[in-house]
Amino acid sequence: MTLEAQVMPPVLADQSIQGRQRELAEIKQPSAFKLTAQMLEQGRTDTPLAATDDLTLRIKVYASGGENTLHAHPKEDHSFIVLQGEATFQGEDGEMAKLDVHEGVMLPRGTLYSFLATSEEPLVMLRIGTPNGAKQGENNRTNNQGGYMAGNSKENKTVPIIFRDGVFFE
Repeated sequence: MTLEAQVMPPVLADQSIQGRQRELAEIKQPSAFKLTAQMLEQGRTDTPLAATDDLTLRIKVYASGGENTLHAHPKEDHSFIVLQGEATFQGEDGEMAKLDVHEGVMLPRGTLYSFLATSEEPLVMLRIGTPNGAKQGENNRTNNQGGYMAGNSKENKTVPIIFRDGVFFE
C-alpha cells in the first residue's frame, strides 16, 4: 500500500472538532497527512489531521496576538509543539513557558492553561491529545471555575477568522 499525504481543511466555527475527529477515527487504515495550514490576519483555526480512538493530531493556527482564556481539559492529556512563531503559556499561577519553534509543552489532564501568540508572524502549533476528543464528550473544556466553556466562544476570546490570501504554512 502506498499512502498519499492529504491536506486537511480546518474546522470552522459552525462545525464540530469532535465530529471530525470521530470521522477520522473510523478510518481503520494507516493514513498520511500534510502539515499545511492557511495563515491568518485575525482569529484562529483548528485542523484535525489524523485520529484513532485514543489519539488525535491537530494543527492550530493563531494570528499574531491571538489568544485563548484560562481553561482545562479534565479528560485529556495533551501537548503543543510550536512549528512557527512564538507562544507564551500561562498557568493558574502566572507564566508557565515561553516557547519558540521546535519547543513544546506537555499538559496533563486537568491542567489550567492559556496561551498568547507573541510573535509578529502567525503561531502554528501541532497539538497531540489522548484520548480522542470524541471519547471525551462535547463538554470537554472547563473554565477556571470548573464550568463548561465552549472552544469557539466569546468567553474563550474567539474572534472572526480572516485568512491571508494565498499564504500557507507548509
